[in-house]
Amino acid sequence: MNGKQISIDKVPDPTFSQKMMGEGVAIEPIEGEVVAPADGKVTLTFPTKHAIGITTNNGLEILIHIGLETVNLDGQGFEVHVSKGDQVQAGDRLVSFDLPFIKENAASIITPIIITNSNRVHEWSFSEDQEVEKGKSTLFEVKMKTINNGSSSKKAQNQKDDYAEEAKAIVEAVGGLDNIYAATHCVTRLRFALKDDEEVDQKKLDEMDIVQGTFVTGGQYQVIIGQGTVDKIYKSMVNNVGIKESSKEEVKAAGGKKQNALQRGVKTLADIFIPILPAIVTAGLLMGINNLLANEGVFFDEASVVQVYPSWAGIADMINIIANTAFTFLPALIGWSAVKRFGGNPLLGIVLGLILVHPDLLNAHSYSNAVSNGDTIPTWNLFGLEIEKIGYQGQVLPVLVAAWVLAKIEIWLRRKVIDSLQLLVVAPVALLITGFLAFTLIGPVTFTIGGWITDGIVTIFEAAPIIGGMIYGAIYAPLVITGMHHTFLAVDLQLIGSTGTTFLWPILALSNIAQGAAVFAMMFALKDEKLKGLAGTSGISAWLGITEPAMFGVNLRFKYPFIAAVLGTSIAGAFITLQNVLATGIGIGGMPAFLSIVNHTWGAFFIGIAIVVIIPFLLTYFIAIRKQRTSNK
Repeated sequence: MNGKQISIDKVPDPTFSQKMMGEGVAIEPIEGEVVAPADGKVTLTFPTKHAIGITTNNGLEILIHIGLETVNLDGQGFEVHVSKGDQVQAGDRLVSFDLPFIKENAASIITPIIITNSNRVHEWSFSEDQEVEKGKSTLFEVKMKTINNGSSSKKAQNQKDDYAEEAKAIVEAVGGLDNIYAATHCVTRLRFALKDDEEVDQKKLDEMDIVQGTFVTGGQYQVIIGQGTVDKIYKSMVNNVGIKESSKEEVKAAGGKKQNALQRGVKTLADIFIPILPAIVTAGLLMGINNLLANEGVFFDEASVVQVYPSWAGIADMINIIANTAFTFLPALIGWSAVKRFGGNPLLGIVLGLILVHPDLLNAHSYSNAVSNGDTIPTWNLFGLEIEKIGYQGQVLPVLVAAWVLAKIEIWLRRKVIDSLQLLVVAPVALLITGFLAFTLIGPVTFTIGGWITDGIVTIFEAAPIIGGMIYGAIYAPLVITGMHHTFLAVDLQLIGSTGTTFLWPILALSNIAQGAAVFAMMFALKDEKLKGLAGTSGISAWLGITEPAMFGVNLRFKYPFIAAVLGTSIAGAFITLQNVLATGIGIGGMPAFLSIVNHTWGAFFIGIAIVVIIPFLLTYFIAIRKQRTSNK
């Protein structure tokens, strides 16, 4: 396919980034077509159409997995042009897909290309090309090992036994039939909705040759097996062990029910805010660039760049408008994503968000000043009831609750109104009712609650900045493991909307840098070349704001690098909070984070960076060296 080549270590899915399925590369496609990478035979196709497997003429087994979590799309947006058993030549079209649809509805469009029988490869040679072109670019070259008769006999025996023993062993290891709500499989892994994850015998699973890795996500316990084999294991589980065949939707629903209310709430917030994160991060980065031009004391004493060079004023103002747009119309972004998450029409969510920031309303940022100065607040008179005409710029809670109400009203109307009248009834009625509720009830109540949340967090950090910064620095990385860190994105946005700055986000940036420093220490300390390479690439990603490869690929595997990073972040968090380091927006949570920091606190923030680089690096390095020396004795 045409696109940008990405290291497999940077794929935001541990199944691929930790190479549980095997070695490979990934491509971020720019168009929706997949062609055969080599001459061979189509060995795997799937009803969900999101992946395809090819065995080349020299025995290399290649899995092309289009996007991440695309199995949940159930074939929508994909068209397969070959059948299992077809002979193909390099460049033949295999699959076409609707790239905009996949980009909007899947977790990611990044497409891993995996060699699932990597153990048969003797020598690898990877291309360093960034841009790849279908039918022309070479991603990698390999030299294959010879297969001995023993491994061939074992494979034949496994096929003969239909994997009955392996299927039984896996079911027993996950707690037995009584511990399984439902089970299904995708291209590479078994997916279980378990009653109790504590019943899993992890050691037993790790010792199985057929199991390439395990992890838990979205309430599902997933066991990585590999393409081709996973469907045979699943069939044996159904035929020989007594597992009831379930669809992916049934397993997903069962896994969701197993989550408690807090976990479901956090997942909902993540589903809403992750899609709009690129716009928010871009806005924060551009605001940082504007700060460099417009703030005094950055390059000149008591003067800004635009004051010294007035010709730059127009550029700075234009950058400021571009940067502020995402925050000014934040309710529209949240409205789009939230209504989509709650099952409604996302376009109505955009309209709802724009209604809440209509220019005829008193700006939310001016509301507190008007109240404190005793100015008259404009109102509507609804049959004697005075309703304040205020907007909700930069606010999170009002549009979240209103979006939920809008989606529920729309869904109910779609069920009740006949098809011929839906265009005339559903959207107008849903928006009208939600709009009235937003201005009369939802907005005032949630605006007040949001103020309480903001005031409460600010008060805690003002009263005990050292303790607040230390605790948040200590818990942020563990929150990333659980996914609960997305909750604080909403808190950061609420703080920025209410006060213009946030003191939480700078600690987030330091946490990412700390994880990167710890993994860089492992790169220097480890002797395993494969792990050294993974540590190096994931360290760079962490310092640019993407910590998952570093955390899940290396730091959590060895534990002490993760703990060292948490310790460093806790100390640095206490320091920068005491120094009142603030961010004007949410930028890139890594080394470039200083661009989003208020410039007069840069010095304190850079000291914080030094703390999270030096402490995690030194602790991790010396512990790693000591452990290696101990193991060699």
